[in-house]
Amino acid sequence: MNKHIIRISIFILALITLQSCFVSKEYTRPTVTSSSYFRSDALPQDSVSLAAVSWRDLFTDTTLVQYIEEGLEHNIDIRVAMQQMAAANAYYLRDKAGYLPSLNVNGQVTHQKLAGNSQFGSFFDGSITQYELSAALAWEADIWGKIRSNKRAGHAAYLQSRESHQAVKTELVSRIATTYFQLLALDEQRKVVTGTIINRENSLETTKALKDAGLLTAVAVKQTEAQLYTAQGILIDLNRNTRLLENTLSVLLGREPGPIPRSSMQADMLSTEVTSVGYPIQLLRNRPDVRAAEAGLVNAFELTNVAKSNFYPTLRITSTGGLQSLELDKLLSVNSLFANMVAGLAQPVFNGRRIKSAYEVALAQKEIAYLNFKRTMLTATQEVSDGLYALQAAEEKIEVKSKEFDAYDLASDYSEELLDNGLANYLEVLRARENTLNSQMEIIQARLNKLTAQVQVYRALGGGWQ
Repeated sequence: MNKHIIRISIFILALITLQSCFVSKEYTRPTVTSSSYFRSDALPQDSVSLAAVSWRDLFTDTTLVQYIEEGLEHNIDIRVAMQQMAAANAYYLRDKAGYLPSLNVNGQVTHQKLAGNSQFGSFFDGSITQYELSAALAWEADIWGKIRSNKRAGHAAYLQSRESHQAVKTELVSRIATTYFQLLALDEQRKVVTGTIINRENSLETTKALKDAGLLTAVAVKQTEAQLYTAQGILIDLNRNTRLLENTLSVLLGREPGPIPRSSMQADMLSTEVTSVGYPIQLLRNRPDVRAAEAGLVNAFELTNVAKSNFYPTLRITSTGGLQSLELDKLLSVNSLFANMVAGLAQPVFNGRRIKSAYEVALAQKEIAYLNFKRTMLTATQEVSDGLYALQAAEEKIEVKSKEFDAYDLASDYSEELLDNGLANYLEVLRARENTLNSQMEIIQARLNKLTAQVQVYRALGGGWQ
């Protein structure tokens, strides 16, 4: 008997020794991108990244800050992400407890009706009633790292849900700010168009008076009237877009569609210039979606280790003990004690290819997770590059359009002065007015583009979840 115990002990010791050959592999981060992917010369070697700035410190408009706070508290997507994080944490706590033994406590009464002619029927007078209180303990040795890999996979899944929650926050902050800035830009454009309508109504009255005096023709009156209708049509579109954006922002805030009180567009709506982006290698480490994708890769990697460990033997130790008695009043007696212990080593041999198929599926899912991680990284580099270039282009566009507006505004004054002196026709005046209006609208759009580009760079660098 002792020889058998010694042989089993030697075999188990050999399995533990061989663990170094089959133990689960350690995860190493793959390299899927480089700073050259950003296609931008505007990457100053600054140790502080814009992404480290809290949105509370970045945006200067107190109304916008209040809306962001409301959205982060009531937005539906945020609340769903929080519940997903809670579920992932529950699974992680389960996997974390995999090292611990399982314990089940059982209490039961068994009554058997025996045949009178059976072996025990006559001895027990035809029936048996047995009372039992017992506990069963089971524990599995983590020889191949299966439990450890399950724990790591659960932790990675939790991290993925947490980073996904932060990614939702980043996206929400960006969408609320962008939508708010679009509303401010529409307000500015409505002011310009409303003023233009007033001026064109006055011009129409003047034109009719000049026609009655024989200084202008009916064509000039109709052209001025058409310009008035054009401006009124633009105002209708602006009012419609404003209403739609107010409804969009209301839903983002987790409330029913309604009006959105707001301030006005200022020269600088951000407290920090979007120039400090950090070292190129830092640019993507702040992005929660990138970290979530890598956590998904870690999860798939560890599940591959789990699937591989299923090829090897499982050492399980179980023990049961408690009290058994045929008489209830003797159940708590010392003579009612019983116990048994079993140490088993199970090696899968034939299982309908289930283990091999599960391992192949795990390998495929790991490759999918890697490709998702790579795609997320490449998308992130694109967004950083796009945001930086869009910001640079918006600043250049503001400068050019400002010069254009000054030229058109001066041309409009000149054309009206020439018309008053009989040196220009009315068509030149109308064209100059139309160009001035378009230039004013484009300047506002360029200012909006700069604000949205700043928000885009902030989000692309991973800012907004702090």
